[in-house]
Amino acid sequence: MSQVLFFAVKFVLVLSLAFYPNVAPAETHLSSYSLQNTVYQQDENPLFTNEEILEIKLSMDYGALLKDRGEDSKYHPAILSYTDSNGLVTVMNLKAKVRGNRRRDPSVCAFPPLLLNFVRKTSGQTIFNKVNKVKLVTHCINEDYVIREFLVYKLYNVLTNYSFRVKLCRVTYEDLKSKRKTEKRYAFMIEDDSEMAKRNNSELVKKELVINMRETDEEAMALLAFFQYMIGNTDWSVPYRHNIELMATDPLSPAIPVTYDFDYAGIVDAPYASPPPELNITSVRQRLFRGYSYSPNTLRKTINTFNARRTSIYGLYKQEYDLLDKSYLKRTMKYLDEFYETINDPKRLDKKINKVGQKNQEKYVVVKGLE
Repeated sequence: MSQVLFFAVKFVLVLSLAFYPNVAPAETHLSSYSLQNTVYQQDENPLFTNEEILEIKLSMDYGALLKDRGEDSKYHPAILSYTDSNGLVTVMNLKAKVRGNRRRDPSVCAFPPLLLNFVRKTSGQTIFNKVNKVKLVTHCINEDYVIREFLVYKLYNVLTNYSFRVKLCRVTYEDLKSKRKTEKRYAFMIEDDSEMAKRNNSELVKKELVINMRETDEEAMALLAFFQYMIGNTDWSVPYRHNIELMATDPLSPAIPVTYDFDYAGIVDAPYASPPPELNITSVRQRLFRGYSYSPNTLRKTINTFNARRTSIYGLYKQEYDLLDKSYLKRTMKYLDEFYETINDPKRLDKKINKVGQKNQEKYVVVKGLE
C-alpha cells in the first residue's frame, strides 16, 4: 500500500507542474473515409483528416543536410511549396534537420527521416497553419517500406484515437546547391506529440517520471500490447519511453500509453530490422507478447475491439492495394490471419499471450541499451 501511495504522490507532483485544466472530451464524428477506417474527432487538424496524397516540393541544400546526421544535428534552411485545389502555388520558408535513431545512420538509410520546423509567419494562411513541427518519414532505402509503416499507423488509428495521425505525401526533393538529382518519393508526416495529446484533451507526462506498464491505464495498455503483438513489434518500452509517449487527462488519472515508430515491426519487415538477442527470437516476423497479464474483463474488451475492427483492418490493405506489392499483400493477410487465429483460440491465447504476460509480470526481460 505504501508503494502505491508513493507512486500516486509522485505522479501528482511531477505531472501537475506541466498540467492545465481540460475541457470535456470532444464528441466524435465520421468523415467519408472513417466510415470504414479512422473515427476522427471534432476540430482535428484538416492536414491529417484529408486522406488525399499531398504533393509537395522540398528544396534545400541536401549535401549539407545529409552530412549533418549526428545526435546534435542542426536545422538547415528549406523551402516548401505545393499547389492547392485552385491551382495556386504556395511557397514558404521553413527549417529541416535529420532525426531518428537507427535510421539516421547512413549505413541503414541513404535518405534519413527529417524534422520540419514551420515558421508561423509564412504558414499562417496555408494547409500547415495548425502545424509547428512535424516529423517526415522518408524513403530511407525503398519507398515500399514507407507505405508499409504508414499503414501501421493507420491500423492503430482504426483501433483507438490514442494514436498519432499521419499524412501520406509525394515529396519532390530539389537540391539547391549540389548536383544531386531531383527525385520524387513517397513519405509521410506524423502529428506532433503535443497536438496528439491536446486532441485527446490530455497533457504529455514528463519523461522524468518513470512509469511502468502496471501503472498505466489498463485498457489502453492492453490494447497497445495486443497491437504490438499483432504487428510483430518488440521495439518499445513504457518505463524507458522507447517509442512510447505517455499522456494523462488529469493528474490523478493513470497515464495513457501511445506508441509510434514501427520500422522494426514484423509486418513492415524492413531489411535492416532484427530482434534484440535478449528476446530469443530469430526474426522480427516471429511474434512475442511483451505486455503483462490483464483482468478477464479487460482481456475480453480488448479481443472484442480487435474482432469488431477486423473488417476495417483488412480493408486498409485492400484500399491501398495499388501501392503494395502483391506478394507482400498476400503475406500480410496471412500474418493478420495468424494473429486472429491466436486471439480467438482459447488454447493459443493462453499459451502465447496470457502465460507469457504472467511471466513478463514476474520478471520482465529488459533489452540492452534501454536501461
